[in-house]
Amino acid sequence: MRTAFVVLTYNRSDALLAVLRGLASQCGAGDLVVVADDGSRPDQILALRNGLPRFACPVRHVWHPDVGFTAARSRNLGALQARAAGADYLVFLDGDCVPNAQFARQHALLAQAGMFVNGSRVLLSERLSAQACAGAVDLPGLQAADWLRLRLAGDANKLSQLLRWPGAPLRTGRRFHWKGIRSCNFGLWYGDFEAVNGFDESFSGWGHEDADLVLRLHNHGSMRKNGFFGTEVFHLWHSEASRDHESVNRERVLQRMRTGITRADVGLAQAGAAKDVRAIELNR
Repeated sequence: MRTAFVVLTYNRSDALLAVLRGLASQCGAGDLVVVADDGSRPDQILALRNGLPRFACPVRHVWHPDVGFTAARSRNLGALQARAAGADYLVFLDGDCVPNAQFARQHALLAQAGMFVNGSRVLLSERLSAQACAGAVDLPGLQAADWLRLRLAGDANKLSQLLRWPGAPLRTGRRFHWKGIRSCNFGLWYGDFEAVNGFDESFSGWGHEDADLVLRLHNHGSMRKNGFFGTEVFHLWHSEASRDHESVNRERVLQRMRTGITRADVGLAQAGAAKDVRAIELNR
């Protein structure tokens, strides 16, 4: 399979570059990285270009104008770029989630027909996050003793990243449930993503467009596989985004749970018709 890592970003090039540094050593020549940009400013894009680490695979940047929180659209556009380059498996990452050293390998091991992988994350403190963004700490390169020290100091909320267990029991489930849904670390086959019309861009503001995707995947017949003990990412601290629409979006998903909906109202198919998109290869 050809895997595309679709990395969402918006005006936080320092965090994005920390994520890309973590991916660079893991991606083979047959992989692809797509930076899905939700309208970052020119200075942020310039910082990305100047700081881009060396990759063995192509790195593409897809951008559309800033019209508010439109993460669903950005991810759909990133997925379309990935498919155009021949990718058949997608791993979605947020631009503030640094992958652990075995992230790509563990996602490959967990990939399975008819399933999507819901990844796990480790929350970091503001202090450690600032160090990682500045390049002073290589998060994927830290050893067990380092993480134990950081956990005791309150700089990380757990140590599950230290255990690799692809065959762990209780990974899969057929029923939809809210707990632990993470579009910031999420793997699935492009064919399944296309079948449900991707993320639903009609969700407004922050919250639960990822739960909606998981619900529709379940209705489509896909099974959830949890990625704990393998796919952990290190979530860099940031101030909390506005959650004005959270309750509205949650209620919408709850209403959809009473239906058999599979396809997004406005999703992947509609994103393909967009005229305001710029896409370039960063490391030609």
